[in-house]
Amino acid sequence: MKKTMLRPLLMTLCTAAATAAFAADPAPQATSPTNPIGGKAAAAKPAAGQPRLISWEELVPKDWDPMKEFKGMDLSKLEDGDPRANDLLLKMQEVSNNAPTNPAMNGVEVKIPGFIVPLEENKGEVTEFLLVPYFGACIHTPPPPANQILHVRPRQGAKFRAMDTVWVTGKLQTLRNDSMMGVSGYHVTAESVTKYTGGAK
Repeated sequence: MKKTMLRPLLMTLCTAAATAAFAADPAPQATSPTNPIGGKAAAAKPAAGQPRLISWEELVPKDWDPMKEFKGMDLSKLEDGDPRANDLLLKMQEVSNNAPTNPAMNGVEVKIPGFIVPLEENKGEVTEFLLVPYFGACIHTPPPPANQILHVRPRQGAKFRAMDTVWVTGKLQTLRNDSMMGVSGYHVTAESVTKYTGGAK
């Protein structure tokens, strides 16, 4: 397994541990594992009956350290084809797939921005998809940790394509799902899927 495959996966594991301030309204091409779309969520409580605007980092338990098992490892010493590289890649993927969810978010009505990774389509509409925090995740780069992927089923089909940016609104559930595009730690039956326009709109 090439070193170049280990580094992107290692980078995705750093997503959940990143604590740097994010841009308020990043352009799709500016997003990354440490700079998810949407930035920090508004601190103010939502008005009665309104969903809570959340950031991706709120989905990660504060005490979870995805890098705990990999500290002190020097990936530069692993050559292409080294069996240890294969073993490390499998271990990293296992940590990512089993990333714990934040139990405090279970049952919360939320609004969150993200990128669409289609799973099912019908008559030009997406009827099931993964929502991910940065451009290319699950398609051009390894999947993020499970606690950074939402499995979404809209109540009505959504006319969007792969990697379109959207707002998803609905009740968040800590429910795992294993799809061909990645393991998600959360599920949302979306009341609405609308075009992302930046900010908190």
